Amino acid sequence: MSPHPPTIGILAIDKPAGWTSHDVVARLRRVTGVRRIGHAGTLDPLATGVLVVCIGAATRLSDYLMAGRKRYLATLRLGVETDSWDADGEVVARGDASQVTRETFEAALAGFEGEIAQIPPMYSALKRGGQPLYRLARRGEQVALEPRQVTIQSIALVTWDHPHATIDLTCSKGAYVRSLAHDLGAQLGCGAHLIALRRLASGRFAIEDAVSLDALNASNWGEALVAPWEALAGFVRLVVSAQQRSELLLGRAIELPEASGDVIFAFDARHGLVAVLIPADAPGRWRPTKVLAQG
Repeated sequence: MSPHPPTIGILAIDKPAGWTSHDVVARLRRVTGVRRIGHAGTLDPLATGVLVVCIGAATRLSDYLMAGRKRYLATLRLGVETDSWDADGEVVARGDASQVTRETFEAALAGFEGEIAQIPPMYSALKRGGQPLYRLARRGEQVALEPRQVTIQSIALVTWDHPHATIDLTCSKGAYVRSLAHDLGAQLGCGAHLIALRRLASGRFAIEDAVSLDALNASNWGEALVAPWEALAGFVRLVVSAQQRSELLLGRAIELPEASGDVIFAFDARHGLVAVLIPADAPGRWRPTKVLAQG
């Protein structure tokens, strides 16, 4: 093995308001000296809270880390609709929110719990024809977007200060809180937009696990790095033998007769991540779809 194995791990950052997720990645590249860095799940500039950042070879795990549930604390402003569906946009409509009471708000809110169809906002990083939607929106181009099925596992009112309301929600990957604010405003007949958003959790990473960018420097950032073994604690993890490790590094399938599921993360005896495995051509056999170990 190389005497200097590549850096691999995950950082949970408490993203400050006004920063894009790309800004955070750029800052961490300067702090760590590592070029291969990516985030797992975008946060809008207005939002704060947990941003999961993958370092080194861990960037190949981002799809799995993004798949977990997200929890947010969101504040809405009733009676005003913006083009971006949040406070960073231009006001496009005003409505009468005077008749919306705490009771009517909570009743409408309950209707969004469970599996719902949601149209993503035009001002988003989703792509159409290779172009991010927000670029098309800034050029004044309108795109017909299909609703997507997302799940709101829980949603509850935390504070009511009309015309403002703060809600606590847990949702699946792909759910947009801005869309929920917009749709809730439409349901109430007065319009609404998001004015504050804090991500309290992303997968296994909670806000209590997150560190501020200001606290990290070239000498201490490694202390905040979470190893893949810990970061993937919610998934199926197996320790493979030295012989199995060698087979996986050659791209060969191995026998794991007791294993089950759609994906397995294979580690060596020292909890170093070896490969991501998926079912192979026969029961009990698993093949590597991503090999992360070297030598």
